Amino acid sequence: MENVLKVATIGGGSSYTPEIIEGFIAKKLSGELPIKDLYLVDIEEGKEKLHIVGELAKRMVKKAGADINIHLTLDRREALKDADFVTTQFRVGQMDARIRDEKIPLRYNMIGQETTGAGGFAKAQRTIPVILDICKDMKELCPDAWLVNFTNPSGIITEAVLKYTDIKVIGLCNVPLGMISMVAEMYGVSSDRIYIEFGGLNHLVWGRKIYKDGIDVTKETLDMLKDGKTFTMKNIPDLKWGSELIDAINALPCPYHRYYYLTESMLEKCKEAEKGEGTRGEVVKKLEKDLFELYKDPNLNVKPPQLAERGGAHYSEAAVNLITSIYNDKKDIQYVNVRNNGTILDLPEDVVIECNCVIDKNGAHPINIGHMEKSMTGLMQVVKAYEELTVEAGVTGDYGTAIKALTIHPLVKDAVSAKKVLDDIIRENKDYLPQYR
Repeated sequence: MENVLKVATIGGGSSYTPEIIEGFIAKKLSGELPIKDLYLVDIEEGKEKLHIVGELAKRMVKKAGADINIHLTLDRREALKDADFVTTQFRVGQMDARIRDEKIPLRYNMIGQETTGAGGFAKAQRTIPVILDICKDMKELCPDAWLVNFTNPSGIITEAVLKYTDIKVIGLCNVPLGMISMVAEMYGVSSDRIYIEFGGLNHLVWGRKIYKDGIDVTKETLDMLKDGKTFTMKNIPDLKWGSELIDAINALPCPYHRYYYLTESMLEKCKEAEKGEGTRGEVVKKLEKDLFELYKDPNLNVKPPQLAERGGAHYSEAAVNLITSIYNDKKDIQYVNVRNNGTILDLPEDVVIECNCVIDKNGAHPINIGHMEKSMTGLMQVVKAYEELTVEAGVTGDYGTAIKALTIHPLVKDAVSAKKVLDDIIRENKDYLPQYR
């Protein structure tokens, strides 16, 4: 790569964009990432948001004195042409689609959540055709670019790209960084003193070993968790795990494990929220409205602290660190979604897992895990089979494959419920599901 970089961010009108702008500014000023042109791309429906957030991005860059040209466009091809890195953070159907994803399963007494269970399935079905279309454009316009995918469900979307294209892709999630940050907070130390060995899938990852300053503190950390230390994210209720569960799994569960380990309690929380302040999507929609009002202020030229309420903390850190490490051939360790290739012996070679990887100019190289503990393996294999079928359904639009995917997901009650929920998903998302027509 030459010494000036072009980056395209698809879904540039997202409320998260100031996060990534802040990260790019820091790396530009430190001399680690010579970004010259950053293209923020969106679609016609996102035009107003793109303009608001894009103007804020320009003010942020100007205030910081970072020499980055911010381009706002609805022309994806213009943005992709000769790009070195492409980041994806888009939401097909925008926030209203997310709200439907949360509400449809609740009709059938199932958890409604945007990345897991029936809601996550719906989001994946809308997203897969779009990501594959983006990859088709990349193949033509920037075949050597890296795709850094943050679009949820990140593991499933990354797997679709790996199985159906030859684009270089790495999937990202802020959950592992969030877990490190939460452990650091427990000990009152900075995050760089904590190291966690992760293994599992996106939104189903376990911290198998925890180190502070290179010393194994797994037992102490789990004891603190048993004593009721807060360990969750903005978008997930802080239900306590119970000491028996923590003793039994003997690992740090990720916040999303609550949906699997504490299903009934989480379902009740979802129902209460729907009746009260609204589903998480409804809360976020209101939050975003307020954020965009803030972003409009011509005097605002930094990322506002209110963005932290949105739930995407560490997003920019994850994306920008990954790009920096690839560009600089750093060979440092990060936590990403990558092809298994025998890293976890309990899963197929060609599926996507989430784990610790060494990052260099050739991408992400997973650190071997071997076999995982039986109870983790059992849950992981079922969810991975669901993910594989979800990718296949997303590409083919085959109704039977979709039914199979939903029926085996632990958060879907049975085949009868799976059919009902699928029929609602297809009917209420018909504009976004070309594969099912």
